[in-house]
Amino acid sequence: MSNSMTQKTALQRASQFFVTLLQRYLPDPFIFAIVLTLVVFVIAMPSTGQGPIQVVEAWAGGFWKLLSFSMQMAMVVVTGHAMASAPAFKRNLALIAGVASTPGQAILLVTFISAVACWVNWGFGLVVGAIFARELAARVRGVDYRLLIASAYSGFLFWHAGLSGSIPLAIAGGNNISSVTNGAVTAPIATSETIFSPMNLTILAVMLVAIPLLNRLMHPAPQDTIEFDTSNLVGEEMDKPAPDKSEMTPAERLESSRLLSLLIGLMGFVYVVYYFANNGFALNLNIVNFTFLFTAVLLHGTPKSLLNAVTDGAKNCSGILLQFPFYAGIMGMMTAAGSSGDSLASLISQGFVAISNETTFPLFTFLSAGIVNFFVPSGGGQWAVQAPVMMPAGAVLGVDAAKTAMAIAWGDAWTNMIQPFWALPALAIAGLGAKDVMGYCILALLGSGVIIGAGLMIF
Repeated sequence: MSNSMTQKTALQRASQFFVTLLQRYLPDPFIFAIVLTLVVFVIAMPSTGQGPIQVVEAWAGGFWKLLSFSMQMAMVVVTGHAMASAPAFKRNLALIAGVASTPGQAILLVTFISAVACWVNWGFGLVVGAIFARELAARVRGVDYRLLIASAYSGFLFWHAGLSGSIPLAIAGGNNISSVTNGAVTAPIATSETIFSPMNLTILAVMLVAIPLLNRLMHPAPQDTIEFDTSNLVGEEMDKPAPDKSEMTPAERLESSRLLSLLIGLMGFVYVVYYFANNGFALNLNIVNFTFLFTAVLLHGTPKSLLNAVTDGAKNCSGILLQFPFYAGIMGMMTAAGSSGDSLASLISQGFVAISNETTFPLFTFLSAGIVNFFVPSGGGQWAVQAPVMMPAGAVLGVDAAKTAMAIAWGDAWTNMIQPFWALPALAIAGLGAKDVMGYCILALLGSGVIIGAGLMIF
């Protein structure tokens, strides 16, 4: 064997197989959304007893229901890009990235950082993971950029079991919990029984060790490695000397005013401090974006520099703006009830309930949630369609309500690994396509599925 070739491990061969397969056959995520739309349209009619016009009405009726969320996700990309392009931010990120000096260390570090960040808040973790992966790719020679971004995205597995998990927070708040669960749960369920339960913490601990190691073992052999093109570094065009102010017009001086940026930046951070002082460490997507934006305002120093960064970052939002309405339409078809009163999403859940017993119910709840997540990629939306079916069924079988809820939550997070919906912001920041990373994500899906499924069965 030549010196340029190395013997591949079984895991490397498997990951390379999936990477090659998906790069060849996985279309753009927009095509994926269209195919899902047509599949749901065809299946919904005979399953729910609806006619084609009724299904089309449900599709069109849901089409614009994610507009607010779409804008939030676009801002995730724009504010994350703007913050990452600031020279001061890049210098500090480089210090952290300096901890890793080998490809293996880079993979382990980015997976761990992303997992912890997503556990704290999914929006924060999604942006920070992708930005940190880019920085590591620029600093560490020989690391595969595709796997690095996939590793950052694998941290998203920890979302629903963390502090921003929409399902455990929904049942802890107790709002309409009885009606949502069809009377199966009548009182709030504390996070000590869900997020901080022994079962959930054990699954998290095992995952926090296993997923970084799995990603590390998938790193391709040197001959198959694709490195990051450092000429495409985020914000490189921002590192230019400031123009001579004596040659500026009054308008240009305002655009280059550090005082304006300082004043509006400080005003923003006054609110950030006020928010956390009154709400504790309660992160949500709005405060994350707000903090990222005003951090970028201060770090860029001038309005003109910030405008350039935002303009550049906005170019990466096309996938979100085009595809999210289609997923909202899919959700509309999935949740629309026919003459029997059942929706396609509820029928999928009922099918798994029918083959479950007390022991297998949490596992089948997890699997059904994973399937529904393909078509309803929203934690709140999934809870709305599955809770009325799974929670009463769990109560009848004698399964703890908190465990059933967390099985839904883990299932919702699990198949995000191969659902392009949530990957779009990270891919936009990374400058990659879904086909570049999904091959690695398949193995993360399989590995995490074994761990989560075993945890749900054992406890």
